[in-house]
This record gives sequence, structure tokens and C-alpha cells, in this order.
Amino acid sequence: MPSADRPRRVTVIPGGPVLVEGPVELTTPDGEAVRSDRFVVAVCACRRSKRFPFCDTSHRKRVRGKD
Repeated sequence: MPSADRPRRVTVIPGGPVLVEGPVELTTPDGEAVRSDRFVVAVCACRRSKRFPFCDTSHRKRVRGKD
């Protein structure tokens, strides 16, 4: 748990979400406040998530190009 002695850990995953030690309260671009009490929260960085601002691993889905 974060404290004055230990800051909250944030991990940026290249091509994936931003992992934040929880609990967290996020403010969406339209001003809505959403909360998660999980011990680690995956925040969507690609905006593909159907659960935005939380990650649902939609960033893993890739469209195959024509060969």
C-alpha cells in the first residue's frame, strides 16, 4: 500500500496498459470519476477497451493484413 514513505508504483507497458497500484480513482475525459479497489489496476492507453478507462486487453487484438 502506498504511503508517504513509499510512493504509488506506476508501470508503463509498451503497447499495452499502464499498471497502477490501487485503489485508484480515475477521471475520464468527459469528467466522470470511476474507482477501482483492485490492488493493481490496468489503465487503458490505446482507447480500444470496451471498459475504458480500464484495460480489457483489446490492445492484443490485431487485424491481419493481406499477404
